[in-house]
Amino acid sequence: MGPLMGVKILEIAGIGPGPFAAMMLADMGAEVVRIDRAASVRAHDPEHPPQDILNRGRRSIGVDLKHPDGVATVLRMVGGADALLEGFRPGVMERLGLGPELCLARNPRLVYGRMTGFGQTGPLAQTAGHDINYISIAGALEAIGRQGEAPMPPLNLVGDFGGGGMLLAFGVACALVERSASGKGQVVDAAMIDGAALLMTMMRGMQDAGVWRDERGTNKLDTGAHFYNVYETSDGKYVSVGSIEPQFYAELLRRTGLDGDEQFSAQMDSSAWPVLKDRLAALFRSRTRDEWCAIMDGADVCCTPVLSMREAPAHAHNQARGTFVEFHGQTQPAPGPRLSRTPGAIAGPSAFPGQHTDEVLASWGFSEDEIAQLRETKAVR
Repeated sequence: MGPLMGVKILEIAGIGPGPFAAMMLADMGAEVVRIDRAASVRAHDPEHPPQDILNRGRRSIGVDLKHPDGVATVLRMVGGADALLEGFRPGVMERLGLGPELCLARNPRLVYGRMTGFGQTGPLAQTAGHDINYISIAGALEAIGRQGEAPMPPLNLVGDFGGGGMLLAFGVACALVERSASGKGQVVDAAMIDGAALLMTMMRGMQDAGVWRDERGTNKLDTGAHFYNVYETSDGKYVSVGSIEPQFYAELLRRTGLDGDEQFSAQMDSSAWPVLKDRLAALFRSRTRDEWCAIMDGADVCCTPVLSMREAPAHAHNQARGTFVEFHGQTQPAPGPRLSRTPGAIAGPSAFPGQHTDEVLASWGFSEDEIAQLRETKAVR
């Protein structure tokens, strides 16, 4: 019963940010059909769905996009779709005969979402790349890491998922809202390089204001400061400290027993940060992670345990919030954001490629004879 109930979306199967955007839209109630390559269809046991939860909530059909009847099948489905998502390099969909011009001619109300690394235009548009490359060019990667060390890739969260998949889902949702007024579809050009640059907006503003240094690991929010850092505990685990505001910093000093130490009184004296970090590091290594959490419990210190992916679902706050859910035997993040009246939900487990070919085509208006003919010619599988 999510807010996108009734919205029909075609997802040309891809990797990373495209499936993530499709998952977000499906979690919000959209009917998303994943179009997998016919060659990837294999025998499967539907009682044991794939563990790739990034593909949850969608049905799958197997289509040969190099077969003219396969392309014709997708174009026919485009006529009844609200949106289409694709993540190929610029020009690939056009060469397949499924570019935005043809699709919008078939359905002028279609929102055509495109996910790339470098975007549809520019000198790097046709260049291969991955998250690490996109966030490098966007100016994000260089800023992440500790002083004197190489930049640290933040998994593939900034390019693929935050700057990519979420940007695409947001763009598609915006275009769907605009269509309700204009009655017209449009192309959404979502590029990971654009999204990564967008995520750096606040840091750029701080740099322009003269309160952010080019040298990574020397600033208030990049582990330069002693009051915004990660510290190892005696059991080899870690706690995160984010005591930025004066009242939180004062409580940090009180809880650690450093409130009478004059050296810690000048919180924003960046020249003292390296020494203060060393002192706090030594102090936090004197107790276990759980002991420190007990000391900080109930106080506005902004100090929390650094939990592993396996530990996080068991945390009391995550359990109370339902941040993670059990679905088909797997622990996975719950849909978000949370809507008070029309909340999202996981529509179903991940599908095997081609698992729902016949039933999807039938529900999109194909007759039994047409489906049989497509299977016979191997346009679908």
